[in-house]
Amino acid sequence: MKNNSSIENIGELNPALLIELLTIYSQESNILKWDMGASSSQDISVQVQNGNAKQLKGSQRNNITLRVWNSKNKVGITSTSDLTNLGIKKAVKGALEASEFGNENESPEFSTLAKDPLSKSISMDSKSHDIDYLLNILKDAERKLIDSHESIDSVPYNGLSESSMERLYINSDGANRYMKLAQSSIYLYAKAEEENKKPRSAGSIRLSNDLDKLDINSCINETSSKLISHLKYQPIKTNKYLVCFKPDAFLQLIAAFSSMFNARSIIDGLSLMNENSIGKKIAVSNLNISDEGLHPRNVGAFNFDGEGTPTQNIELIKSGVLTNLLHSEATARKFGVKPTGHAGLGAKVSVSPDWLVVSKNNDFEDKESDLNVSSTDKEFILIDELSALHSGVKASQGSFSLPFDGWIVNNGKKISIEAATIAGDILKVFNNIVKIEAEQIATHQGISPHVWVDEISITGEA
Repeated sequence: MKNNSSIENIGELNPALLIELLTIYSQESNILKWDMGASSSQDISVQVQNGNAKQLKGSQRNNITLRVWNSKNKVGITSTSDLTNLGIKKAVKGALEASEFGNENESPEFSTLAKDPLSKSISMDSKSHDIDYLLNILKDAERKLIDSHESIDSVPYNGLSESSMERLYINSDGANRYMKLAQSSIYLYAKAEEENKKPRSAGSIRLSNDLDKLDINSCINETSSKLISHLKYQPIKTNKYLVCFKPDAFLQLIAAFSSMFNARSIIDGLSLMNENSIGKKIAVSNLNISDEGLHPRNVGAFNFDGEGTPTQNIELIKSGVLTNLLHSEATARKFGVKPTGHAGLGAKVSVSPDWLVVSKNNDFEDKESDLNVSSTDKEFILIDELSALHSGVKASQGSFSLPFDGWIVNNGKKISIEAATIAGDILKVFNNIVKIEAEQIATHQGISPHVWVDEISITGEA
């Protein structure tokens, strides 16, 4: 192979050619151990405003992360977007130089599962479309949404995109992972206003692996019905209420506190849990929470993580008991367990959930079995969406104070809440759950039923 050649198709990762390049350059530099994680994506997206194109965008992104181990077993790491022969050569040289500054007391290793068979083949592709096709679809969706109600005057935030994504992981020990998938998404966020009333807004998102199967009509209908329901609003008194979290809202809350399941966060002292928390009861007995990256409804599923570990479905809370954590290779080694397939690859390996699934353990009864979001005659707060999650959550302390969109419901009548904030402690929320409904509802971020929690503090805002 000539060293001045290049990877011909920049848009597609070529595991065999990259392995060949890295083998040559590592031998030239006397590097015995290396690994690489790489990703590539091609995206087109459109935005519209009042029936006209607002933004048309096409992009192609490459990202490579390369780690090398020097003779002292210290690790150096470098990142690049240059997929050419010369770019790879420079990355190897840079990583080797960086290894001199590596921490010899905390050196990562290859995942012990990086060459294990993948449990599921989920690589997929779909027919691509030109940008004019996407533009016409989004123009039509905007028009239909505005026409759905006389008070809806605009859709200020919107977007339709189509992406093709690739990921690979290779190492000097023979690991060779590659997969490709396609994803399309639409979001519509509309605004409505009535005379002598504040403007109201609401939105919806849909995802699919195929643009032609993207459920655009349901996105339009949900956005419209939700927005219309917020037009007639009223203030709410500050008090403690019975609250029903819609699936999206409950998943948002769990994701905001996902560090409690994150072994890396626990080691760094940034989690509500600690190394002795496994096996402790932290929630009501009928609550189950798992992370299921391989779930068929997970549109963005990859079957291996940044370290090449196969993606796995992991029980996090079973019958209210913390049963497992999410691990990278390094955290799994420290805890004496196997990696779980939730690691990224970087200067410091990160750990994060893939696809949260909340379910009811039917072996235990609800405290309030008669509650049902569609039929109860009790007064309660129905929470649709939480806001300011980046600033209103103190994950290591368990506390939160978050604005929300929702309704006060009394005898089946829903009235939108003008403005309010929900506050509390995540463990108290878990232990004050009085009902987990049976029906699990798939959202763009996971799966959950409606979850009822008693004695939640809500502050009304003038």
